[in-house]
Amino acid sequence: MIEAVIFTGVQGSGKTTFYKENFFTTHLRISLDLLRTRHRESKFLTTCFETKTSFVVDNTNIDPQQRLRYIQPAIKYRFRLISYFFDCKLDDALLRNSRRTAKENIPAGGVIATYRKLVVPKFEEGFDELYRVTINENSLFSVEKT
Repeated sequence: MIEAVIFTGVQGSGKTTFYKENFFTTHLRISLDLLRTRHRESKFLTTCFETKTSFVVDNTNIDPQQRLRYIQPAIKYRFRLISYFFDCKLDDALLRNSRRTAKENIPAGGVIATYRKLVVPKFEEGFDELYRVTINENSLFSVEKT
């Protein structure tokens, strides 16, 4: 089945690492960190939809409106829609973010603002599957179907 996977979570919640560990060999990664503009992102998404290529959107996607830009075309092109919500404590995200290199490091205020606006994805948005991802005390990912 062709999949559109949408990650939701603050900066430093583990999204990119989770992608590398779980989707690197099977899904194209769509990320504004890499593509830098919505125009480029749109071109990559269009290519995925037209070529029936599974992909992961590795952005914060903090609310339903931000996620809608991926959900609507995914439904149109009959992709299976899957959400992974990265549930982490703000202090943990800030700590992991502080360990990032200069360009990848987001100012603490930006992480805090994102955290405050975060809305957990719901089936009503159009998702076929919902997952909650946490990082345990051994720095391992734990995935729970919701």
